[in-house]
Amino acid sequence: MIALADLQIPGAFVRLVVALAALAAFVGVNGMLLVYLERKVAGHIQRRPGPFEVGPHGILQAVADALKLVGKQLVTPKGADWLLFWGAPVVSFMPVFLLFLPIEFGPGLYGLDTNLGLLLILAFAGLNVLALCMAGWGSNNKWALLGAARAVAQSVAYEIPLLLAVLAIAAMAGTLHLGEIVARQGSWPWQWNVALQPVAFFIYFVCSVAETNRAPFDLPEAESELTAGFHTEYPGMGFGLFFLAEYAEMIVVSAVGATLFLGGWKGPLVDGVWWFLFKIYAWLLVMMWIRWTYPRVRFDQILNLCWKWLIPLALVNLLATFVALAVV
Repeated sequence: MIALADLQIPGAFVRLVVALAALAAFVGVNGMLLVYLERKVAGHIQRRPGPFEVGPHGILQAVADALKLVGKQLVTPKGADWLLFWGAPVVSFMPVFLLFLPIEFGPGLYGLDTNLGLLLILAFAGLNVLALCMAGWGSNNKWALLGAARAVAQSVAYEIPLLLAVLAIAAMAGTLHLGEIVARQGSWPWQWNVALQPVAFFIYFVCSVAETNRAPFDLPEAESELTAGFHTEYPGMGFGLFFLAEYAEMIVVSAVGATLFLGGWKGPLVDGVWWFLFKIYAWLLVMMWIRWTYPRVRFDQILNLCWKWLIPLALVNLLATFVALAVV
C-alpha cells in the first residue's frame, strides 16, 4: 500500500482537498437545513405550522424539493446566450463556496491559513454580482435584465460602507488574519469587538443583509415587480444553484460577522466550534426574522440609505478609530 509520504504530496494540498470536501458537505447540509428552518420561522411568524407533510414535522421537505429540482429538464430560453446563461449559476456558487476556506471555525480548524484572509473574502464576495449580470444579460429577458441592473447598483453601493466597517476592525486588530482577529478578542461579550465598535457592527449587519439580497433589500428579485428578477428563466438545478448560493452567502456573512464582532469560536466558560455555530445560527435567525417582519423598501430609498447615511457614518467611524488608536 502506498503512503501519502511516498507520493510526495504536500501536506497543505491534502489539507486543502479535505477542507473542500468538508465544506461541500457543510454547505449542502446547512443549506437544506436553512431552507427548512426559514419555512418554519416564516410559518410561526405568520401563525401557521409551515412544512408538515414530508417526514416528521416536515423535516424532509428540503430534500424533496432538491430531488424535484434535480429531476427537472434544463431548458435554454429562446434567444439566450448559452454560455452566459448556464455559466451564471456556477459563477454564483463557486466564489461563495471558496469564501469559507480562510474562516476559522474553531482553534486551528480552517481550510486555508493566510495572513490576507479578510482581504480574500472581500475580493471574492464582489464576484457574485458578476454572476447576476451574466444571468440578466444571458437570459434574453427584460425582467431578468432589470433585476441584474438593480443588483449591480445595490452591490456597488453597499460594498463601500461594508469595506469601511471591516477596515475599522482590521485597524484595531492590526491584522487581516481572521484567526488573529479572534485571538485579540476575549471570551465574554463585553470583550468582543461589538462592544468596542457598535457603529461598525450596525453598518456591517445592514450591508450584509443588502449584500445577500434579502428582504427588505430584495429588489433584484422582487417577485411583485420583476416576476423573479435575474433568475426568472432558470429551471431545475440552474435555479437550485442560485438558491443554494444565496443561503451559502448568508452563512458566510454570518460567519464573518461572528468572527469580526462576536468573538468567533470564543465564548463564556468553554471555547469551541459549538460557540461559533451558535453565533452563526443566531445571526441567521435575526436575518430571517427581519425578512418576514419588514416590507420591501423602494430602490431609491435603498440607495439613499447607503450613499447619504451609511457611507458618511462609516467614514466618521473609521476616522474615529484611527484617532483613538493614535491617542492610545
